[in-house]
Amino acid sequence: MQVVARKTQLSGEVLQADSVWTRCHLLGRIRNPADADHDLTCPYRLARSGLWLGLKANISMATGIGRRKTRLMDQTLTRPPMESAHEGLRPRQYGAVNWVGLWTLCLRETRRFWKVGMQTLFAPVVSSLLMLFVFKLAFGQGNGGMVGGVTFATFLAPGVVMMAILNNAFANTSSSLIIAKVQGNSVDFLMPPLSPGELTLGFLSGAVTRGVLVGVVTYAAVWIMQITPFQVANLFAVIYFAIVASLFMGAVGLLGGIWADKFDHMAAVQNFVIMPLTMLSGTFYPIGRLPEPFVTISHYNPFFLMIDGFRYGFTGHAESNLWFGAAFCAAITLVLCVMCWRWLSRGYKLKA
Repeated sequence: MQVVARKTQLSGEVLQADSVWTRCHLLGRIRNPADADHDLTCPYRLARSGLWLGLKANISMATGIGRRKTRLMDQTLTRPPMESAHEGLRPRQYGAVNWVGLWTLCLRETRRFWKVGMQTLFAPVVSSLLMLFVFKLAFGQGNGGMVGGVTFATFLAPGVVMMAILNNAFANTSSSLIIAKVQGNSVDFLMPPLSPGELTLGFLSGAVTRGVLVGVVTYAAVWIMQITPFQVANLFAVIYFAIVASLFMGAVGLLGGIWADKFDHMAAVQNFVIMPLTMLSGTFYPIGRLPEPFVTISHYNPFFLMIDGFRYGFTGHAESNLWFGAAFCAAITLVLCVMCWRWLSRGYKLKA
């Protein structure tokens, strides 16, 4: 019984000495046990000089294995648990850009739509093919279907492909943000060490990837099924306007996803902003058939300028000034990207 009582007393004294060292360590009084020998006012020196020597003598007298316990307790005091647990851990250093985090976010946004590829890639292709088939049957028969020196189906196909690119680029960023906010897991991209610029690039990369993939698959399906003659007249115009359109709508979707609090808000953006601008952009008809002042207004509609530039890459015919359209769309896209960066840096509607 006396031995048990002595062990209990010794355990309490060891914990007391360890807590003394811990308090000194947290308060910055000492950095390691060796520094305590030179500080006459540090409680740890008293613990080592007085309490610890008493513990050694008492342990040797109380138990037959005092020598082993002495070594274990000596290691406990000279190498405390707090220091040993954090040994070797240090903050991770990043350069001007967190390339690992940026690449991870890009993969996340890409794999998110790739996992449901039948819905995000092939479903838009089926809708575009059906639209082309119906419009060709309804308006593309005979010579009366010629528009700008090409058949109506050839005129229509690039517009339908660009519309699929626009809608899917918008859907990728907007759905990513609104789903994260509704499910409450937006912390997945707020907590990692990613700057607002890296977040913007990561989300927009997913939008560009999805938009361009949908456009490529749709073009391949139209070419394989021979719905209409489809050849490239200017490859640079096709690539440029496809990427700018994906960035443009990706930024719009990102802003909408940040602003919206529920799916109804996002549906309002799509129904009252995206859909009217798309339908009045000359996708299904020459823009010159609109009455004034809608013809003049349409020449400043970025949707029309992007579709017209993309169509020029296939038909070689444009209804607007291509250089003005390319510069105007790039400028608006840059402004929208800066707005995305600004909202993410402020944490607008993302950080409570």
